[in-house]
Amino acid sequence: MKLTPYRHEDPFRLLKDFGTEIDKFFESPFKGLSGKDSEIAIPSLDIYEDKNNIYVDANLPGFEQKDVKVKMKRDSLVISAEKESKKEEEKKNYYHCERYQGSFYREVSLPQAVGANRISAKYKNGVLKVTLPKKEEEKDKEISIDLE
Repeated sequence: MKLTPYRHEDPFRLLKDFGTEIDKFFESPFKGLSGKDSEIAIPSLDIYEDKNNIYVDANLPGFEQKDVKVKMKRDSLVISAEKESKKEEEKKNYYHCERYQGSFYREVSLPQAVGANRISAKYKNGVLKVTLPKKEEEKDKEISIDLE
């Protein structure tokens, strides 16, 4: 008979390892999108409304207006952009050049139907402001009956 030595292990070690793997999984799709490795981050959005409009403000620092696209997709607003940047450094006896190309895509579900033909977007100082006019609610309509 072969004896196996008893090893006292942390009973929660497997849970800790699992948590670490989950963290790695959720971080990996976004590696290169933020931090030191790149210049593109996932943009933050503010969404608010008043009686007549829904507003979406997106921070897009470093993007030019021509790089940003806004479109309606069913009941969602899609904001996307693509950027290519080039960083060059020259020092005494070496030359260093870095290029980065990246893109992002944000799709926002809207809480209410909007008039797609009246949407407006403005871009100034790295901030995109989209105004989405709400569709007027269909009111009950009484139909008159003609006598023959």
